[in-house]
Amino acid sequence: MNPSDLTYKMPPEWAQHERTLISWPIQDSMIYPDDYDNVCKGYTELIQAISEFEPVTVIVNPGDEEAVASRFSAENIEILAIPHNDAWLRDNGPTFIINKNNELAGINWGFNAWGGKYEPWDLDDQVAPELLKHFGTKKFDAPLVLEGGSIHVDGDGTLLTTKECLLNPNRNPDLTKEEIESIVKKHVNIEKVIWLNRGLIGDETDGHVDNVACFAAPGKVLIQVCDDQSDENYEISQENLAILRNATDAKGRTIEIIPIQQPPARHYNGKRLTLSYLNFYFVNGGIILPVFGGDALEYDKMAEEALQNVFPDYRIRKIDGMAVVKEGGNVHCTTQQMPAVSTRNGEG
Repeated sequence: MNPSDLTYKMPPEWAQHERTLISWPIQDSMIYPDDYDNVCKGYTELIQAISEFEPVTVIVNPGDEEAVASRFSAENIEILAIPHNDAWLRDNGPTFIINKNNELAGINWGFNAWGGKYEPWDLDDQVAPELLKHFGTKKFDAPLVLEGGSIHVDGDGTLLTTKECLLNPNRNPDLTKEEIESIVKKHVNIEKVIWLNRGLIGDETDGHVDNVACFAAPGKVLIQVCDDQSDENYEISQENLAILRNATDAKGRTIEIIPIQQPPARHYNGKRLTLSYLNFYFVNGGIILPVFGGDALEYDKMAEEALQNVFPDYRIRKIDGMAVVKEGGNVHCTTQQMPAVSTRNGEG
């Protein structure tokens, strides 16, 4: 049976977490391996920031336990050895789901390194089942290649994604849009998919939605926008805004749109970096927000104020958004939330 048949569904990210899971970077798989020390400093800052709100499990390769553990003193940061090729746990980790009895299970999606871009990925494709095994959590294998960064849910029947990624032939070439939507609905238990067109320019994931837009609540969507008509992201943001303005969610609500201005463009080695405030991460009672400094200071402040207005009771914890973005992702891409439940085994 599918998870939805058993009343499982994916909770929204702002639901209470038991912990955050995050994978430690692997130098050999980095785009810029000479930057490894700086990336590790960025991960250290991120993990320490998350630990101010909730426990963190850091996944390392066997043999690296002591070296990584020595960076941390907080009692709620634990080290777990699971072999992996790369560090983006949002994309190769399990998607956690909860049933009506408040029992936890996990979806094991197929993973092929964002359409076969980075080899090898054999270990990464096994991270989700290994994590579920470690935590004694029921596993559902999904017949679909899908990364966690390509979907957002509102917890009330609606899912947000992009056609550029989820329908990309480098993921599931033999499946139609209708077949992909059906599989997703059966596994995360949603009723409606809102399909945005494209993600940001320069996004190596083929347009993950977690750099573009996310739910702030049922019927309410935050979206990064660009008002500069000469910018490559202008047309993309206008398309996505038009889709949201004309959309209704699973309950028939029109979408309240909350725009956040994108920061100024930055390039590294001739390539545009995917700078996004929407790659923030919900933690218990707070938000971890990547900020970019320099010519983005004004935009950093506007993004922080926008989020504080939407979430007045949350503490906005800012961290250096430039620390890991050259590797192709940011705060949300590195993390995976484990929801808080009464039992983990899903059989209870």
